[in-house]
Amino acid sequence: MNIILKVENLSISFGSNEVLKDLNFELAENEILGIIGPNGAGKTVLLNILSGILAPNSGKIYYQGEDITKKSIVDRTLMGFGRTFQVPRSFENMTAYENSLVGAVFGNDVTEKDAQKMSSEILDIIGLGKYKGSFASKLGLLDRKRLEIGVALASRPKLLLLDEAAGGLTESELTDVLEIVKNVRASGVSVIWIEHVLQTMIEGTDRVLLLAEGHDVINGLPEEVMKSKEVERIYLGID
Repeated sequence: MNIILKVENLSISFGSNEVLKDLNFELAENEILGIIGPNGAGKTVLLNILSGILAPNSGKIYYQGEDITKKSIVDRTLMGFGRTFQVPRSFENMTAYENSLVGAVFGNDVTEKDAQKMSSEILDIIGLGKYKGSFASKLGLLDRKRLEIGVALASRPKLLLLDEAAGGLTESELTDVLEIVKNVRASGVSVIWIEHVLQTMIEGTDRVLLLAEGHDVINGLPEEVMKSKEVERIYLGID
């Protein structure tokens, strides 16, 4: 099993608020790691550190064996990082195709012709091929979330960071997102997926990590973690 990402003793504080405290975990190539936890556990902060938006106070991040702790967002994107956000950040007055094209052009060192081809292929993969000419502002929530994933995929990442890709969706729409993530993994991409919708963590991940008060409380197979006393106590509030 090849490790694509390794996090060692990662910590960050904002003033006196310790958000992450000596966090440790690994991600294997072609693995989907789900991360759950109550609000304020530090989940999105973790993704912001991994993607280069924030710098940790201490600890190390290794990507494919290289220390990238001090690498910039641009460097990490070119190395193979892709990122989505909890609230889709598409360009409202651009079409779905144009949004995907932005990701392809600025996230890769490719020709414009290749970027155009990639953008069309990705829209088909995420189920937006028939909406390629539609403005992002006109898309529904599910399609905006699809587009968010598509823009991240346009940079041809080896590691995709998903921040609540299923948030706010109906049960039938969750199935669509699960299918997209499985297809992403099938293409050889490793995934770290933060989510509050437990169904996605059970059905769509290989392992689940429970994060609480900045600590990695438990890390294991989805079924085992979800049935654990730690999840009942910390995440579900059951004594």
